[in-house]
Amino acid sequence: MYLLTIRDGLQTRHIGPYDSPKQAADDLDVLLARCSERARWQIHELEAPAAARDGERPGLEDSSPVAA
Repeated sequence: MYLLTIRDGLQTRHIGPYDSPKQAADDLDVLLARCSERARWQIHELEAPAAARDGERPGLEDSSPVAA
């Protein structure tokens, strides 16, 4: 699932969820027409709650705590 975030001045809007980044990008074209030229946007991939809790994130081979 994907989430579209648009920041326009002090306003931040979160739109979605979308099944694919292409669907979010298609909506982005329509939504940016209503925003100022300085608006910023991002498409975020959402993690499943169980995967985030269990540390099953790609690129993290060892998620054990590090002693200080």
